[in-house]
Amino acid sequence: MIELLPLSVGIGLAVSLLFTEMFGIAAGGMIVPGYLALSLNRPVDVVLTVLAGFATFAVVHTLSSFTVIYGRRRTVLMILVGYLVGMALRWGTGSVGIGGVEIEVIGFIIPGLIGIWLDRQGIVETLAALITASVVVRLILVVVVGAELSG
Repeated sequence: MIELLPLSVGIGLAVSLLFTEMFGIAAGGMIVPGYLALSLNRPVDVVLTVLAGFATFAVVHTLSSFTVIYGRRRTVLMILVGYLVGMALRWGTGSVGIGGVEIEVIGFIIPGLIGIWLDRQGIVETLAALITASVVVRLILVVVVGAELSG
């Protein structure tokens, strides 16, 4: 049996590299499209994860008004705040579900990575590249593994 997460992340790395080389835009972090591609059948989780990325971006952007945050410190703070926002949303939505299906933030560092790229290259560019790359990864996964993907 094929392990979907490593395959999806690997394909996502290749697609992210192609997007960066061909279009000059990042897809929200090198591993993010692979993670989101596996969750496209759970759109509420994807939206919640992207909203966590926006919240991360907003918190760090606000903090940078009061203190000097740049370079490695900004990157680490984005990932840390993204982790904390994701955990808070997990705890807050732990028992919440839609139609008996639980909703959750995807991954632990994914919101932070999305926040980093929202900050670095802008909202429209990041969201457009992220959505497109995730769909491309999902299409490749459908071709490669087919029926196993829906399970």
